[in-house]
Amino acid sequence: MTENRKKGKKGISRRDFLKGLGGGAVGTAVVTHLIKPASAVPGLETVELPRLSKKVISFILNGKEIQVEVEPGESLLDLLREKLHLTGTKRICNHGTCGGCTVLVDNQAVYSCLYPAFRAEGKNVLTIEGLAQGDKLHPVQQAFLEHDAYQCGFCTPGFIMATLALLRQKASPSPEEIRAGLNGNICRCGNQLKILEAVKALASQKGGVL
Repeated sequence: MTENRKKGKKGISRRDFLKGLGGGAVGTAVVTHLIKPASAVPGLETVELPRLSKKVISFILNGKEIQVEVEPGESLLDLLREKLHLTGTKRICNHGTCGGCTVLVDNQAVYSCLYPAFRAEGKNVLTIEGLAQGDKLHPVQQAFLEHDAYQCGFCTPGFIMATLALLRQKASPSPEEIRAGLNGNICRCGNQLKILEAVKALASQKGGVL
């Protein structure tokens, strides 16, 4: 087959393809030659970024002071579940969209899957394991039980912790405030009405909930 017949077909010939490869290599070499390292550009300094490393932090966890080594990029959820073996705090979405991993940090509800572990240093962290006193349930846990606010139970720890944070901020929230306070938590079983009933019952109690 002659070269002319090759070129008559659609596309490019093998020779043209090889020529293109050669030209590309030459072009790359030229561009690479023109690019100068940072050290060769006047006025441009090389900045050495600090390296993140492991560190030991101390904080209050469920009423007890602890010290633990944390790693860069480690979340509070990872620390609680994988290192401290407190598995009541659930990993569901791991993106801060469902509220299943909610814990209290200085009485504020946070998504522990997004909360850097090192930020817990010097703070007061409360998880679902820190609520009951022996066999006696916390009032929020008891209310959830009495109003059938449990279904599969996987989202329940997050709802209970979010409820506790809400009631510590305001002892008697309105129905609208309750909905807003629990807006970041999702029950995939569809048991939100029972959950709201439990929280409304707590909100009606005199003296509030600790």
